[in-house]
Amino acid sequence: MSKLIFDIETVGENFDVLDDQTKNLLTRWIDKEGMSEEVYQEKLKEVKEGLGLSPLTGQIVAIGVLDYEKKKGGVYFQASGADLAEKQADGINYVAGSEKEILEKFWGVVARYSEFVSFNGRGFDAPYLMLRSAVHKIKPVKDLMSNRYLNSQKFDCKHYDLMDLLSFYGVTQNRGRGLHMYCRAFGIKSPKEDGHSGEDVGRLFAEKKFMEIAEYNAKDLFATRDLYEYWEKYLRF
Repeated sequence: MSKLIFDIETVGENFDVLDDQTKNLLTRWIDKEGMSEEVYQEKLKEVKEGLGLSPLTGQIVAIGVLDYEKKKGGVYFQASGADLAEKQADGINYVAGSEKEILEKFWGVVARYSEFVSFNGRGFDAPYLMLRSAVHKIKPVKDLMSNRYLNSQKFDCKHYDLMDLLSFYGVTQNRGRGLHMYCRAFGIKSPKEDGHSGEDVGRLFAEKKFMEIAEYNAKDLFATRDLYEYWEKYLRF
């Protein structure tokens, strides 16, 4: 049965327009009395730049899906205020919409599959997708978080999280276990080789470079596909 590879890109809210209670909850761990103003501002910058990591203070700006067997897929992305026509390249259809619309498209595709592939999908993408869907009152059609271990997962929703599988469920050292590092080690083209990374998405979104985000998302899909093939060939039992 065909597998669906998925990946998301996110951005955070504008910290400066958050209500005071939310700001206090996000920054109360910073001991302002015990540090210089320079260090405090650096810590505050970390908070602001990290808002996109939580579905409670961020939003999804791109969702990529790729059929592993057919080698075709789509990237559904936000492009507010931009007049972008649908685009197709390398088997990927690029379609713009609001966050709610791209989530609806994603779950519409997911409904046709029972096996899924991601990199850190259980640690980030899947819960983010499910919680942002709940924000928009969208019911997920599959439980992508059903169980961490493959042999305990539901038959109609098997999730191959490559970060878990390649680290043997966290046995190997935590540092340096990102997608780029595995690609580098196994001779796979990394999506970061072209100069962008997930850390650039917030800036690109603010600059309205929506297609650049979507194209970066597609590169993540292809790298995840190649990494899955490598795992299946050399490490799967």
